[in-house]
Formats: sequence, C-alpha cells, structure tokens
Amino acid sequence: MEALEGNKVKVTVQITEEEFEKDLDVAFTRLAKEVKLPGFRAGKAPRKVLEARIGSEYARGDAFENSLPRYYSEAVRDHEVDVIAPPEIDITDGETEGPVTFDAVVEVRPQITISGYDKLTVEIDAPEVDDTELEEAQERFLKAHGELVDADRPAENGDTLTMNIKAVIDGEPVPGLTADDYSYTLGSASIVPELDDELIAAEPDDEFDFAANHPDPDEENPIHFSIKINKVQRVDLPEPTDEFMQQNSEFDNIDEFRADYIERMTGSRIEKAISERRQAVAKAVGDLVSDDDLSAPLIDLEVENRIEDMAMRMQSQGMQLEQFIQMTGQTNQQFIEGVRATADDGAKLDLALRSVAAAEKLECTDEELTDEVEAASEAIGQPADEIRKRYAEAGMLTNIRADISKRKALDFLVEKATVNDKDGNEIAAERFEVPESDDSDAGEEE
Repeated sequence: MEALEGNKVKVTVQITEEEFEKDLDVAFTRLAKEVKLPGFRAGKAPRKVLEARIGSEYARGDAFENSLPRYYSEAVRDHEVDVIAPPEIDITDGETEGPVTFDAVVEVRPQITISGYDKLTVEIDAPEVDDTELEEAQERFLKAHGELVDADRPAENGDTLTMNIKAVIDGEPVPGLTADDYSYTLGSASIVPELDDELIAAEPDDEFDFAANHPDPDEENPIHFSIKINKVQRVDLPEPTDEFMQQNSEFDNIDEFRADYIERMTGSRIEKAISERRQAVAKAVGDLVSDDDLSAPLIDLEVENRIEDMAMRMQSQGMQLEQFIQMTGQTNQQFIEGVRATADDGAKLDLALRSVAAAEKLECTDEELTDEVEAASEAIGQPADEIRKRYAEAGMLTNIRADISKRKALDFLVEKATVNDKDGNEIAAERFEVPESDDSDAGEEE
C-alpha cells in the first residue's frame, strides 16, 4: 500500500505463478467453449491442444480481465481501503509469463478534520402546543357545533357563500361548477385561487365575471366564471358552557378539553422536535465541511448509495424502483439528477460524521457490530452466522462499522448542541423527553 497525492493510494498486488495458473486453467475452459476444433466436442478440447492452436497470449489476457478485479477486490477488502471510485490497473510484471504483479491506483474517501462541531447552535420549532394553536383547536371544535347565520358585513375568509355559479371553458360548461345556490367556503381555495381573491368582501346580490387559470397546467384555456352572490353567512359559535360541553363532548368543561388537547399533542410535538433537532444538527455539522473536500467520485458514490437505499426500501414495500420512477412521470435520467441535486449535502455529512467519530474515538465495538448483524438476522429470518459471513465476503463489515460510528457521532453532536426555538430561546434537554401515556391515540393530530 502506498499513499499518493489527491486522496489516492496505490495498491500493489503480487500473484504467484502457481496461483495464476489456476486462473489460466479457468480461462482455457472458457475458451474451449468458444473455439471449435475438429475432433473435439464444444468445450472438451484440452488446454495443450488449445495452446498449440491459439497460443497462450489470448488466454492470459482473458485471465487478466477476469481475475485481476477479484484480486484487487480481495486486497482492498483485506486492508480495509475505503475506495470511492473504480481503480486504474497497470500490470507491471508477468504480462507474458510467470508470476504476476499489478498496481491499482484508486481514489479513497478523504479523511478531514473539522472544527466547531462541539459548539453547534440550531433552531427548531418549540415542542409545546402554543396558545394560538390551542385557540384554533378550540375554534374548530366549536365550529363543528356552530350554526350558520346571515353575516351583517362583507364576506371574510371562513364565511359560507351561497351563489349561482357558471363556469365555462371555450363556451362549454364545466361539470360540477354550473349550479344555482352553490355553497362555497371562502378562503378554502378548493376551486381556483382567483375565486377567493375575487369574492373577498362580497355582499348579497353582487355579481362577478372573471377568468382564471385552469388548475391543470397542461390545460391552456382559462376558465370563465359568472357568479351572483345570494347569501353571505358566518358561523355563529356556541358558548362553551359546562352544559354545552357535557352535551356535545366527553368533557365536563372547556378547560378539560384544552388540557386533553395539550396532553395528546405534546407527545407528537416532542417526537417531531426530536426529529427536527437531529436533522438540524446533521445539517449544521455538514455545513462545516468545505466544498473543496468534495470530489466527483465522492458525489457519484453518494448518488449510487442513495439510489440503492431507495431501491431496497421500494422492494420491501413490494415495488420495483423502476415502477416508482414511472409513477412519478420522470425519466431515469431526471430521477438520477433529482437525487444528485442533494447529494452534496449527504457527502458533506458523511465526511463530517467520520471526522467527529475519529476525533472523539467513537468506534464501533464488536458487540455493537454483533447487535447489528443479529438485527438483520431477525429482520430477514436467516441465521446471524450466515449473514455475517456473507457481509464479510462482500466486504460490507467495514461499511457497517462506519455507519455505526457515524450514528454514535451524530448522537454525540445532538447531545452537545444548543437548541433554540424560533424566538431564540434555548430549549432545555428535558423538554425533549416524551411523557408516558396510556392513551393509544396519543400523538394523533386533529
């Protein structure tokens, strides 16, 4: 192994003549199936006969092509070389006979050092239910039991408009949008945005004629609306008296309703905050990595890993990635470019977490590796020993160890980071603790 400039290493591999003879035998076996010789069935011509007929040079080239990649893979796996690009192989000895030596120059993942990771400050939404949200939840509940009454003012968002509506495209009525006494909630944007813009502040007997863009971007012709307002009504909210609450809810009073809402929502808000904190910290530490530390092969590897990960998740859901791409209306190239658009951030995060893991000595222990293998064993229903052997043969154990170290690094950073709410107030660590609850519906949003 020899370190070179530009995050490259040179791996020199030596193969004994005896070992390479096995690869030559395999090469001649392949050639025997391709070369037709009089007196021999396909694939049955002896090596000596083939050598006499076509020489050994062609077979040796075939052996190089098929065996050198295997020797190279074994070398980088055994020496845990973290390659990120295909190698450039150069045979330096044994090209025509005898033992073989070759050099493989390959780009490896850069090892960087970052500073400031132990003093990260991030900003997320506060995990509690705020007063505005609580008031909105109460209003939604009361509206569900409210009564429509005529408004004594111009229409506002949330009002119900009863109107005669006629919508046409090229003179043809639009199904469902040509009717008398059509009921519409102003501000809902359930038809076209222009409708809400035109009808705000409307009053009974007002008439409107306007054109709006079709919501289907593929439809070039606009929709022409003719509208006459018949009624403008608002929701008259009931008073949340104790009697009303007892008759229309499971609560004795409005205070119990509010307390229950806060309790149910708090768990989900904390779970959301935990996720947001982790994402924000990951983004912050990734931003400490310079663009100069990224290379094209590193980005290509990130894209490849993301696509493989997505393919595995799709497959676990009974769908092929190609099907998913077709469903989104993209070409394969458009899908790949979409993945590439965010690959820089992923590559930066990878380098950053590896740097933190190295600096803080957050290594993967043998026990943690065993736990990871056993988790995979349980997930796919195969013996752990068999899975570990398969991982080792594929050179995956090094990557698994790295992934575990990176998770530990991110856990470390999350614990160390200062977390503020949108107003700049620090969120204490204990506010990320999810309260225990026996309510099976806890965490469901209304």
